[in-house]
Amino acid sequence: MIGLLNFFQNLLDKTRAIDFLAPLALRLYLAPILIIAGSNKLAHAEYLGPYFESLGIPAPELMVYVAALTELIGGIGLLAGFAVRWVALPLMFTMVVAATTAHWENGWHALPETELTMPWEWRTDLIEEGTIRKEKAREILKEHSNYDWLTEAGNITILKNGIEFAATYFIMLLALFFMGAGNYFSIDYWIARKWRTKRD
Repeated sequence: MIGLLNFFQNLLDKTRAIDFLAPLALRLYLAPILIIAGSNKLAHAEYLGPYFESLGIPAPELMVYVAALTELIGGIGLLAGFAVRWVALPLMFTMVVAATTAHWENGWHALPETELTMPWEWRTDLIEEGTIRKEKAREILKEHSNYDWLTEAGNITILKNGIEFAATYFIMLLALFFMGAGNYFSIDYWIARKWRTKRD
């Protein structure tokens, strides 16, 4: 029995030859999100200063540009696989700031799910209130509009805007911080292969 289990474990271990796919997938998933977020902040920087100030962020006009450039440059770094472990640090910090200032008071979930997908939701009141408002919005739309056309491309919902996305991106960046960019499809790999000398 042990021999059979070892055989299957050895087969599983052979997949490590393509373990570069995991950090590559994380990078390709996160990069466009961050690049677009950073670009949008830069494009609307003059309007975001008062919003950052309302969140209690010091030097809000400056911090808009710091956050925008962190996301934009960090996203480009992830896409290219360049300095991935280094750019992951300020990006993780940005996610923590976003979660604690812009989203924390809204709880965990991004949407007011009627069935909790995470047991640590601390704003179930917003879920209940969001559900009530969603049902009311549906009633109004059904009575005064072409509801079938409105929902043809997706259901009507209420944005709860909790920390879910910021926390998820933080965890993905944390994984990249420890894994690095991965082999072959990253500039980091080729730089390390040519010039890096490790010291114990």
